[in-house]
Order: sequence, then structure tokens, then C-alpha cells
Amino acid sequence: MTFRQFAYRNVVRNRRIYAAFFMASVFSVTVFFLYSMLLFHPSIENRFVQEIAVMGMGAAEIILFIFTLFFLFYSMRAFLHARSKEFGILLHLGMEKRQLQRLIFIETMFIGFASIAAGTFIGYVFSKFFFMIVREIVLLPALPLYLSWEPFALTIGAFLSLFMIISIVAPVFIRTGEAADLIRGEAKRRGLYGFSKTRGYMGLLFLGLSYGMAASTSNSVVIGLLFFLPPLVTIGTFYFFTDSLPLLLQFIRNRKRLYWRYFRMLSISEGSVRLRENARMFFIVTIVSTVAFMSVGILASLTSFASQYREMHPLGLAYKSMPENELERQHIAQLVGELNTAPIDYSLVRFQPLQQTSSFSGQPITMLKITNINMLARSFGYEPIELAEGEALFLPPSPSSYEALDTRKVMTLLEESRVTVDIQGAYPYQLFPSYVMGQNTIVLNKLDYDKVKDWSLKNNGELFTYYAFNVPDWQRTKDIGKSIDKSLAESFLAGKEDALPYAFDNPGMSYSVIRTTFSLLLFIGLLLAMVFFLAAGSFIYFRLYTSLDQDRKQFDVLRRMGITDKEFKKIVNRQLIPQFFFPWGVAFMHSSFAFLSLQVIWDALAEISIVKELVLVLVGFTLMQIVYFYLIRWRYLAHIKGAR
Repeated sequence: MTFRQFAYRNVVRNRRIYAAFFMASVFSVTVFFLYSMLLFHPSIENRFVQEIAVMGMGAAEIILFIFTLFFLFYSMRAFLHARSKEFGILLHLGMEKRQLQRLIFIETMFIGFASIAAGTFIGYVFSKFFFMIVREIVLLPALPLYLSWEPFALTIGAFLSLFMIISIVAPVFIRTGEAADLIRGEAKRRGLYGFSKTRGYMGLLFLGLSYGMAASTSNSVVIGLLFFLPPLVTIGTFYFFTDSLPLLLQFIRNRKRLYWRYFRMLSISEGSVRLRENARMFFIVTIVSTVAFMSVGILASLTSFASQYREMHPLGLAYKSMPENELERQHIAQLVGELNTAPIDYSLVRFQPLQQTSSFSGQPITMLKITNINMLARSFGYEPIELAEGEALFLPPSPSSYEALDTRKVMTLLEESRVTVDIQGAYPYQLFPSYVMGQNTIVLNKLDYDKVKDWSLKNNGELFTYYAFNVPDWQRTKDIGKSIDKSLAESFLAGKEDALPYAFDNPGMSYSVIRTTFSLLLFIGLLLAMVFFLAAGSFIYFRLYTSLDQDRKQFDVLRRMGITDKEFKKIVNRQLIPQFFFPWGVAFMHSSFAFLSLQVIWDALAEISIVKELVLVLVGFTLMQIVYFYLIRWRYLAHIKGAR
């Protein structure tokens, strides 16, 4: 038998331990290859979509590469630790340390070549399906399958270099010592580990402070907490698993009524040892799971913003013209002509907002004519407004502001025109985007409006004109007014947007860009989160199977003592459930409180709720974790009972 054959047989013989490592590596290569296929796709010619794809996929590939490097380092260390007895026997039989390092290098490269080949093949097989999903997201007419050397070269080169780094550095993890110590393995190390009460209390304190600050945050401090809380939570999580949990278990052991009951003593005592042995692994799983939850949650909140975009922008098109705008008629005729050509149903209402100073607040107040407001309201299907002379209504800038404004009753004097108005509550519907008319807008009776307008005309008051297009099928307007929007974009890039005598807003066009961007980012994030999720489960899988021989011996002793299969499963459940669901539960808590802070940010930016999307994210991860647990438990029970 040659040295390479010996290395190959070692990999095959330890396939049970390497299974999850191989699966996670294949999945990482597959996702990386799919990203590369989209990155180099020749059909993505749209400049904006191409930039999104390149930036998103490029960033995802860098994150995936770095995480996979970390994942492989940790996994390889676990494998070498599990095979310490095997290495001890080889050294005892006369193998040199240099030969052992060469053996590990060859074994790792065997797995690496197999993972790269399998992952690249699977990635190309599913490329067409991947392109179909991306095509629907970015609304491209076609995204055909293609064959090019670039995605293959990038994937193979990246992961080949990664496995070579692992293969070279991996032998460092071999413990140097006597062969007898290696042969005894971890049997000599099992026992009750110590812990620090101080760090235990600090872990609970740090997590409690973090949760309290996240739950009670406000707009003024939330940005600062984004930099302060992650390090505090990370340190608190580490101390929680290394010291706080052993402290809590010690408290339980000191309570004989809780501890000295049936199989509870066995489960708690064994759990205490496993907890201290696996504390760092639990910490890593928690952080990785939290990153997965947060990445998908944040991206899902972006799609929530896109889905509620219509509520924030009720108009299909909007055009604002200043008095000196010579292109006003040309632009309005162009917009009307393009809508009629499409054809797209619409209602057009022309406004001339007026501005005066309120004696009540001393602030400028914007006024709109009741007849124009009623025309626009009827096009939405809302009830019209009825106002007598001297009466007015607030026009809420957003749905959330209605309740506060509706309870207000204000008698004010318009200082410039000397017109007195009695503002009684607010109109219950939002008709304009919040940034158009301002926070202090009222609707005037026709007679009062004409008085203020006459004063403005006599005193050369600046009057701008606002054209409101209500388009029921507003998403079809993405191609309306492109030339106007282009001129605005050019002026913005040149820094001359304030010099233009007009402004144009096309929510349909903006929504198509926002929807494409956020949907593509969510899709990229989901694939990355799946890698994180699979890796988090793999960490637990590695730890279970590296101690499988010791567990089999322990349960053999219990079986001889007369334990039944039902009691056997009960003990296994009590040992496996904490290992699978406790780190996940802590990550769930971290993410839930982080999402409370995220909701505060969204409330300040757009007044939208992200509860529905975040609940779906957490429920989805919960279901996947349950399925993963039963799958691993099934194989674990089979191995413990001696099945192969």
C-alpha cells in the first residue's frame, strides 16, 4: 500500500466524521459558483442591474470565502482532535511527525478536490434554475444558461487555494506530546470543569444590559448603540456559556429536590461536563446563528419597505413647477401623452399651494384649496371634505400622524393676509408623499383660499404649481417621463439640482429599482444565511461524532443496568436538545432584541412595521432547526445502538 493509498483509505474509513464537513464544503462551493455564474453573465447589460449584481455577488463571495476559511479551520481542528488516538498509534508504530503532517495534507486535499468537483458540478446543474429566479427578481426578459471558463476558474482557484492553506496550517493543531497521551485521547480529560463566579455574573449582567438598552432605545441613541451593543453582547455571550451556565447548573446541583430525581441527575451531570467542553463551540454557533438571523432579517425588512412603498407614495406621478419654469407646459404635455400612449388610466389635479405664517405657532403653514383636494380624494375613492368659511382641516403628512392631528383644535391668524381660520381636526387619508407639502399643511375653504391667493398675487408672492397624477396601476409608470428624470439626474450629479425650476417624482420607476435591489440582496442573503445555518449545525454535528465512541461506551453500561429503549431515548433527548436548541435559543433572543432596535430605525426613516417579515424569518429558521435536529438525532441513535 502506498502512502497516498493509505491517506485515501483514512478518509474513506472516517467518512462518518467527515460527512458534515464534506456536505458544508460542497454547499459553500455550490453557492460560490452560482454567484460567479451571475457575476460573469453576458446578458446583464443594464448598467444599474449589473452594478447591483457585481457589487452584491462580489461582496457575498468575499464574505463566503472568509467564513468558509474560518469554518474549515475550526472543523479541521475538531477532526484532528477526534483522531488523536489514531495519531498516537501511528507515532507509537514509528511514523515521524513530518510524515504525519504529509498524511494530513494529502487527506485534506482529497476532501478538497472532491468538494470542489462536486460543488462545481451541482452548481452548474442548478445554474438554469438559479437564473430563472434571478430573472424574475430583476425583471429581465431572458437570462439563458451559458458556458464560460471564468466562473469555473474563479471557483476552483479560490477554493483550491483555501484548501491548500488549510492543508498546510492544519498540522499545527496536532498536540505535541507523548504517544501514550494521544492514545488515551480525551478519556483522561473528562471531568467537571471549573468556572469563575465573577465572569458568570458578568455574563448575565452584560446580556441583561444589552437586552434592556435594545428594548428601550430611541431615535436619539439608536445609532450609537449599533456600535456599542455588538461587542457587549459578544463578550456577554462568551461569559454566559463558559461561566454563567455552569454557575446556574451548580445552583441546581445544590438543590437536592431538583437534582436527585430519576434520570435528571445523569442528564445534568453529563450536561455540565459537555457544556464546559463545548462552551466555545456553543458560543461560535450562537454568534453564527445570530449573524444568519440578522442578515436575513435586515434584508427582509428592506423588502418590507418596498412592499409599503405605495402607502408612503400614494401618487403615481408628481411634477412641481416654479414660476420661472418655461418647460412646464412641455413637460406636462409629454407626461400626459406618454400615459395616453401606454395606455394607462390616470387622474390629473393641478394645485397651487400657498404659504403664510401662523400666529399660533409662528411657523410657515401651507394651504391647499378644498375643491382641488376633493377632486384628488374622489379619484382615490375617498369621501370629500366639507368646510364652511373660516374653517380648515389639517392634511396629515403620514398615516401615523393622523391621530395626533385629529385631536387638535387650533384658532390661528394668517399673519400676512390677516385671514382667521379655525382648524378642526385632520383629514383621515394621506394624499401626498410626506416630503411634498411639509409637516404643517391645511385645507382651506374656497373663499378663504381665494382671499389668501389674492393677497399673494398683489404682493408678488411666489406661487409654485404642483401636478398630482393619481395612477391606479402605478407600477406601470416606470417608463414614463424618463427624459425628465434623466435631466434631473444629470443636474444632481453636477451639483446643480437646486438651479432647476422644476422637480419630478416617479414612484413607479423608483419602486422598480428599489424592488429589484432589495429582492436581489435578499436572495443573496438567503443563500449566505443557508451556508451559515448549515455551518452552525455542522459545528454541533462535529462535536457529537468526535465523542461518539465515549458515548457508546457510556450507554452500553446503562443498557447492562437494565435501561429501556424509551428511557434511553429520553436521556438522549435531554442531552441533545440543549446542545441543538440552547445556542439557537440564545441567538433567537439576541436577534429579537436587535430587531426591536431595527424597528426604531425604520420608524424614524419611513414609519413602517417590519414585524411580519421578522416573524416569518424566525419561524422559518425554527422549522429548519427542528428538521435538522431530528435528522441528526436519528443518525446519532443509530450509531449509539451500533448500526452502521
